[in-house]
Amino acid sequence: MYYYSTFDEIITTHSALETDEYSMPCVRVHFERPNNQNGFDFADGRIPHFNFQKAFGFSEDELFRLREYMRNNAFLIWEFAQKGGGENA
Repeated sequence: MYYYSTFDEIITTHSALETDEYSMPCVRVHFERPNNQNGFDFADGRIPHFNFQKAFGFSEDELFRLREYMRNNAFLIWEFAQKGGGENA
């Protein structure tokens, strides 16, 4: 996973360009933040599907905002994923 951003203590990383179960190109996006129980809340989504396969610790409202964040940043994340991460873009 490649680092993308940090906002509101949420670290965002993404995969390289890969294919999903339908052989369509996609990028996995992972959101993670520390919680008060000495662990982490997380959400694993995909672009261009903008859905979450797994999530723990985020409320429905927070997941909605994370989904919007994915949509708003999809172009950049996709470009970085094609080039092997933001550091290589």
